[in-house]
Amino acid sequence: MRFRSTALAAVAALALSAAIPATATGATTGATAAEADATQTARPGDLVSSAPSAFHPLPGQPTRTKAWKIHYRSTTADGTPNTVSGTVIVPQDGRTGPRPLITYAVGTVGIGDSCAPSNNIPYGTAMEANLIQQLTLRGWAVVVTDYEGLGTPGVHTYTVGPSAGHAVLDAARAATRLPEAGLPADTPVGIMGYSQGGQASSWAAELQGSYAPELKVKGTATGGVPADLLKVADSNNGSFGSGLIFMAAAGQDAAFPELKLDSYLNPAGKALVAGMKENCVAIDAIAGSFKRISDLTTRNPLGQPDWQARLGQSRLGRTAPAAPVYQYHALADELIPYGVGRGLRSDWCARGANLEFDTIWIGEHVSGVITQSPAAGNWLADRFAGRATHSNC
Repeated sequence: MRFRSTALAAVAALALSAAIPATATGATTGATAAEADATQTARPGDLVSSAPSAFHPLPGQPTRTKAWKIHYRSTTADGTPNTVSGTVIVPQDGRTGPRPLITYAVGTVGIGDSCAPSNNIPYGTAMEANLIQQLTLRGWAVVVTDYEGLGTPGVHTYTVGPSAGHAVLDAARAATRLPEAGLPADTPVGIMGYSQGGQASSWAAELQGSYAPELKVKGTATGGVPADLLKVADSNNGSFGSGLIFMAAAGQDAAFPELKLDSYLNPAGKALVAGMKENCVAIDAIAGSFKRISDLTTRNPLGQPDWQARLGQSRLGRTAPAAPVYQYHALADELIPYGVGRGLRSDWCARGANLEFDTIWIGEHVSGVITQSPAAGNWLADRFAGRATHSNC
């Protein structure tokens, strides 16, 4: 089945999620001591805990699905075992045979624990729930990771690519190990994400061949990818997207405490970052907009060799994904420069990737995820059906 654009519904969902604060009652307090012990001995993707949940694209909107909140074993950027939370959603459509699974990476929601998708999906306040519903309406199961530190102990490691890639792949493993979901180990898997989710899904695509080769990944649909964080930061410095720079700095510092972000921040910078750790993207973006790095620091951390090295570890394009990729980027993207997306395309093509690149000619960053979602879903449907790819490297 081919799906036409449901842009108006998706816009409504995005607007609603920006207007409604994350549900505080859904916030998690993190893993128990027993769960922490289990994390150390479990395999990546093993379930630590699971509990019934619900999937509502909008508040009270019914869906023919079952959902579970899960905690599962994953891996930090430096290879240490950790616990990540997420949500598994399975359509209740009478299908008895195997069905595809999408491991879905959301775009930026914030770095406060209440922003975690699993804390909002049950209440209809998750930002991309309408886009996720497009997938469940196809009969596909979906697992949505919360990423490291978002709804679990610690600060969310926002923009740390290897951590996010691990979380996306291990979410797929966890979904197939959840007995109630009915997904066998050889379930065909698609990877999907945009913006922060574009970074996470692209990292998952690059890592899958070495980190999770047993997953039957048929393809990755990834868009608006911040493939080079230093270039993205330079583009947003002093603009309405400048708050993302400070969120990213907090995320990198959470993963690599030796970076000592606090030592670079002036009092205004410390106050901004502290507030970001407690709030979600709508507030964070407004609070951090039109600020330059020099306004909030005593010296620029991004000019330091240790910061540049760590940010460089999240740069994409050095490994060709093992499975085909559909990459898309808006020409007028005001947050992630189009040139950054084209650069990733060139890097992947040079390394022999099976890649189809698509330019979104009309629109910008946020509209790109909405208008291109049906095309991305159709591309994944072709992969699940075994149809030929159309690389345009």
